[in-house]
Amino acid sequence: MTSASWHARISCGRDTGAGFLVTERHVLTCAHVVARNDTETVAVSFAHGGHEDVPARVVAHGGWTGRETDPGDLAVLELDRPVPMRPAEFAAPADAYGDPPRRLLAYGFPKRYDEGTLAEYRATADQLIAGEWVQLEAWAAHGQPLVPGFSGAAVTLADTGRVVGMVSAAARSPEVRNGRMLPAQVMARYWPRLADLIPTPGHTREQKERLRHLLEQVETPSGTAPSGTAPSGSALSGARGTARPAPTAPQPHPVHHPSAPTQGYSPERLYSDAVGPLGPPLPHGFTSLWDAAWYLVSEVPDPAAAARFTERLADFVDDHRTRAALRAWPAAPLSRRPDPPAPRGATHTWSPILVEIAPSGSGDGHFLVEVSAYNGRHRRVVGSRRLPVDRVRPYALERIDEAYHELEPGARELLAFVLPRRWLNADVAHWKRSADDDSPLGSFAPLVVMDLERRRSGGLQHKLRQKWQYLDARPTARLHRIDCWSVGQDQVKLTIGLRRDADMVGFGTPPRADSVRRLFQASLNAAVPVMLWPRTGCRGEHRCGESADCRGAAFLDRLADHLASLPPRELPLYVHELRETAYASDAPEPHWAYDLALLWEDPECLPDPVGYLHNPVG
Repeated sequence: MTSASWHARISCGRDTGAGFLVTERHVLTCAHVVARNDTETVAVSFAHGGHEDVPARVVAHGGWTGRETDPGDLAVLELDRPVPMRPAEFAAPADAYGDPPRRLLAYGFPKRYDEGTLAEYRATADQLIAGEWVQLEAWAAHGQPLVPGFSGAAVTLADTGRVVGMVSAAARSPEVRNGRMLPAQVMARYWPRLADLIPTPGHTREQKERLRHLLEQVETPSGTAPSGTAPSGSALSGARGTARPAPTAPQPHPVHHPSAPTQGYSPERLYSDAVGPLGPPLPHGFTSLWDAAWYLVSEVPDPAAAARFTERLADFVDDHRTRAALRAWPAAPLSRRPDPPAPRGATHTWSPILVEIAPSGSGDGHFLVEVSAYNGRHRRVVGSRRLPVDRVRPYALERIDEAYHELEPGARELLAFVLPRRWLNADVAHWKRSADDDSPLGSFAPLVVMDLERRRSGGLQHKLRQKWQYLDARPTARLHRIDCWSVGQDQVKLTIGLRRDADMVGFGTPPRADSVRRLFQASLNAAVPVMLWPRTGCRGEHRCGESADCRGAAFLDRLADHLASLPPRELPLYVHELRETAYASDAPEPHWAYDLALLWEDPECLPDPVGYLHNPVG
């Protein structure tokens, strides 16, 4: 061992155990060693510190309630004054195990060994017993066994002196030379500050500290006790490092970390989202957000999993600053998956903000609303909630505004609404942009709609890609007119014809009547990438087009004039300019493009069509 100066002897009345210094003022030991601290004085002395007692008090504990099999047998002692000793250093969680086994040492203070003595052990396996302990077995058939006085002793690697855990129990029979260790990463569940000291590949001390503070800001709901709090009337007890009945437990400050809030998400669901369907299964029931986040940091090999956890948690946090900080953690990107290469010849001039609205499937009139931002080909989910219909608009507008933080300063934003088919004629372009800005959303940025069912269809997405390849090779696009009087066309024949001959489809009437909706569906099934129509107007009648003042015919004539020779990829920008002109018009009659709707879909501009459209905790 390189040093033993930080090994500590703990006295609490007549009870004695061990501990170890982790900061200049904090010592860790077992909760049962200092169970009587409400009535007895706690004193700490160090093996190489002249045996001078330093008064201490219990400032945190892991929630141990008095039985040998209870979890959380950890107490954090705060010394009366700093001590001039270098604290213990920790090994990485996996360093305690190996083949051949690593030799481990424990420094305890049994009877007649006030200066301390060593015991040699090894870990039986890296498997946790009840998700809490590692079994220790004697290194040899002779030597010092684990006896009263070793509880709370640091378990260290014999070759480096670095800490891998803490002795928490020994076998009842002296003939059985084994015991239990509380691994360092398990102790950090109960005292999150300890995580800063434990090496974790892929995450720095500063990143872990920032993560800990962020989770503390996700406040525990009123009336919910944080994990690590001893229930009222519980007992912390012990004598000379072993458990035995005792008077009423002391009430130190509990180890604080956020419990699982009840606002529609859980640590288990967030963990599953972070690791994905092929990631490590749930190891045990998480007691808190910190418990789950720390497991991802310390146990899961993928260093980006913890970042996905905080990113997903942010979707359920209402405070804007905390939400933004969770999404930004860690400040320096880790090993995120590289963006897939762009298809040859494809150019991505748009930076879309995607708003996906889908029925929740619960049959109660609720919708899943998810807002994402694309920066290049990387998609980041800004927010996702299951909401009643009256909350859809305000939530979407708030998250759209927040999504702009994800775009580069020179990005060309595109607001893309993916809507159920029956909502495609919704007035999203006329939504007031924000609570203090009454201007239409369609005047703020280019805005398009897309069909939810078509976006989820692999076959239609493939056809759309083929159509865009065809359009990119042509100087102009063909507009197919569907006038008011065309509503009686055969749906199947129209689908086949449009699939072969149409680049864009213009409707003279909105898709409100059944006959028009059928033609609308034919255009969608034909994988037409661009569709335009007036949101209001006539409902479509066979003889409507024969009238000289047919609004639908006039709309399509104006549309044909304005779209002539325009590249389809730039249509969102041109329609945006038309909307700006229409919204600002002072003419007594509404501008012809005032209610212009544009369905525009390029799968290469919006990759990952399935995306994140599910509630991770619903």
